[in-house]
Amino acid sequence: MRLPPYLMEAVQAESDRVERRRLAQAVAQLSIRYKAGEPPSPAVTSDTQRAAYLAVRLPATYAASGRVFAELRRRSPEAEVASLLDLGAGPGTSLFAAGEEFPALRQATLLEIDDRWIALGRRIARGNRLAAVRRAQWLKQDLRSGFSCAPHDLVVISYALGELSASARETVIRTAWACAQKFLAVIEPGTPRGFSAVHAARSLLIAAGADVVAPCPHRSACPMAAAGDWCHFSQRLERTSQHRELKSGLLGYEDEKFSYLVVSKHPIDPVHSRIIRHPQIMSGHIRLSLCAPEGLRQQTVTRSQKEAFRAARKAHWGDQWDQLA
Repeated sequence: MRLPPYLMEAVQAESDRVERRRLAQAVAQLSIRYKAGEPPSPAVTSDTQRAAYLAVRLPATYAASGRVFAELRRRSPEAEVASLLDLGAGPGTSLFAAGEEFPALRQATLLEIDDRWIALGRRIARGNRLAAVRRAQWLKQDLRSGFSCAPHDLVVISYALGELSASARETVIRTAWACAQKFLAVIEPGTPRGFSAVHAARSLLIAAGADVVAPCPHRSACPMAAAGDWCHFSQRLERTSQHRELKSGLLGYEDEKFSYLVVSKHPIDPVHSRIIRHPQIMSGHIRLSLCAPEGLRQQTVTRSQKEAFRAARKAHWGDQWDQLA
């Protein structure tokens, strides 16, 4: 996955406003906080830090949001997403990803507490081809103080729950669910801390009557949490030359790990199972780690199972798996 041209140009333009040495230092500090599992946003208080965030974190969060929205479209292709509400929007990353995945989008509302993020997000949005993105309504709002919102087809809370206390998270989730006409998506870093926030939201939403769209193939207790593990996935994103330089990276890509949940207000048939690890490709067979309605299990697909073997060769970590053993 790569950023669309207008976003790459906007990130480059913001980066060019900052002296390169200061930008590299800010990127290093941001990376340390993220690897330590700390929320990045409290550290983003200056123009230099904002430019650093755009350069190395916006592409990653864009990729995760795009992957989640693509999965929502796969699971519910007939559902039209005409309106979006983004809670804790930052610079509008989820809006930009939604604009690529939901061509029927006609209205967008973003809640964000930071005036500078709002101004920056509006500036970036001017380059988007979709009128709903360019004309999105940005509202200054602190999620921790409570908020009200009109109904929207899709409500998104992306990389925001981890910055809230447990009690504030519950309030935000309940309000978000009340505002969701069709779907609610929660996305967090693919860390134990991030998964913990997603898992708590899952329990709350299922108790409220939500149907799980993805990734879970059931509404039962999470078997990964019960095993002391955390459910997360990975999305590969293409690095720009600037990205490689700022992160001292040799590869032309990086993999963003994320945890997520998409739930629906309306019934939806669950998937048979979900691939929760990279498939292990052996000589003559492929081993899959799956989350299924009966719990965690392994499935070995041999070359003699021609149709299933072809499907397994194309399968990736995070895909649904419908081939029964």
